[in-house]
Amino acid sequence: MPTFSEAEKKAMQERAREQREFKKLSGEEQVSRKIAEMDPHEKKIAQGIHDLVTTIDERLKPQTWYGMPAYYLDGKVVCFFQAGSKFDSRYSTLGFQHAAQLDDGDLFATSFAVIDFTPAVAEQITALVRKAVGK
Repeated sequence: MPTFSEAEKKAMQERAREQREFKKLSGEEQVSRKIAEMDPHEKKIAQGIHDLVTTIDERLKPQTWYGMPAYYLDGKVVCFFQAGSKFDSRYSTLGFQHAAQLDDGDLFATSFAVIDFTPAVAEQITALVRKAVGK
């Protein structure tokens, strides 16, 4: 039987809470609440990603996923923002799930460290998300 870290257990508890409490909220409200709980630096990055992703493709729908802002296409998570503080990581990440069409040979990245939300970062994220949704 696997042993889960305290952070992993907390994420699972957060997911259960989302299922109970957040299901009454729209996806936009869920994500807005999560972003509002973040520290100022992570909030800047998360809000920038949120504002950007929701304009790249109108089919991407915001909703939380294990306590993180995530963006769904046809009911499947395409990408998500993981604040570094969530698992005591050195940096926050933009991650992609199986629904993302990022496959590129036998080795490709599915998670990207995000140190700051700048115009250059926004340009890179735009390209990744467009590729992820097949645009």
